[in-house]
Amino acid sequence: MLNDKTIQIIKSTVPVLEVHGTAITKRFYEMLFTNHPELLHIFNHANQKQGRQQTALANAVYAAAQHIDNLGAIIPVVKQIGHKHRSLGIKAEHYPIVGQTLLAAIKDVLGDAATDEIIQAWAEAYGVIADAFIGVEAEMYDQAEKQEGGWSGFRPFQVVKKVRESDVITSFYLAPQDGGRIASFLPGQYISVKLDIPGETYTHIRQYSLSDAPGKPYYRISVKREDTLKDRPAGKVSVYLHEKVEEHDVLMISAPAGDFTLDQQDTRPVTLISGGVGLTPMVSMLKTLAATNPQRQVTFIHAAQNGDVHALRGEVEELAAEHPQISAYWCYDRPTEQDKADQAYHKEGYVDLQWLQSIVAVKDSSYYFCGPVPFMRTVNSLLKEWGVPAADIHYEFFGPAGSLENEPAAV
Repeated sequence: MLNDKTIQIIKSTVPVLEVHGTAITKRFYEMLFTNHPELLHIFNHANQKQGRQQTALANAVYAAAQHIDNLGAIIPVVKQIGHKHRSLGIKAEHYPIVGQTLLAAIKDVLGDAATDEIIQAWAEAYGVIADAFIGVEAEMYDQAEKQEGGWSGFRPFQVVKKVRESDVITSFYLAPQDGGRIASFLPGQYISVKLDIPGETYTHIRQYSLSDAPGKPYYRISVKREDTLKDRPAGKVSVYLHEKVEEHDVLMISAPAGDFTLDQQDTRPVTLISGGVGLTPMVSMLKTLAATNPQRQVTFIHAAQNGDVHALRGEVEELAAEHPQISAYWCYDRPTEQDKADQAYHKEGYVDLQWLQSIVAVKDSSYYFCGPVPFMRTVNSLLKEWGVPAADIHYEFFGPAGSLENEPAAV
């Protein structure tokens, strides 16, 4: 427990973190990887370069400082991050390294403003926060290993099938190399894939949502190939998976993780909204609903550029044809001439509130959505404008968590 003086000091630094948080976390990662380059085997290099990891950490530190006198308030954030840490293989022994580096970064950025008293208070606070993470993650490691078909760390899986789903998305069906059982998962969860790419100094780990229903003897991930776009370089892992990994190859996989999961106890209608490759957890949820809760009404909405990049469409349409409680709608912002000739979509342009209200059968639904961040900001804004309660709005970031409270952007 922290004493009142320490709590008061930590809370007094909240305004400073608002201003300098990202600068501190940027310096933190620079120092961390300079002093401990072995950690580059764990962290996503692309997220570092794009600044997403720094922002996510700054937000987490800011939230911890705000609620330092009631850390129970941030347990949902601790669990969300804990899932990612367990999936990546971050352990208790990493936390002292992180703590020492974070304190050094605060001192480096704030200079004389970071007095010995402030640094000491943050050292004590970090110890309490780290203990919360370590405790939650220890339970997750134990559960992942002891569940039926579970395991610790990374396990070799063979690619038993590789399927091109669209111009940019390919599915990989993964079965354990040892022929043993595999852990079940909740629809919406993900696995981590660890790759040693020839010519690369460090291991690369990426997390991919499972795109099929649980209960199969395999896991399926559907991966978008991230090509060069303006100032953003091509995705090393996604390109390698698309171009180099073939059937019979072996990939190292962590047990399923993640807290963005379908509430299967809720019997109300559900609306699943996706953009681009964000449809992968939505398809897992849809297949699960069709198999286990055939009375529950489902509206499935997917936004894509056009039919050429629209993956898994056939699977969704087949489910909708077989189950009258499922309705599926497509929104293309740049339909091809073939799309137009085939009338292959329900709306041209972007998802807007008027269209959403016209196709969602019952407003009193639970809403799940996933996709590019600008897309999610808009969907979140539309649902809030419609008056959907926050408790019924659920979403997942691909990569480090961010904020959806900025100005909405076109989807």
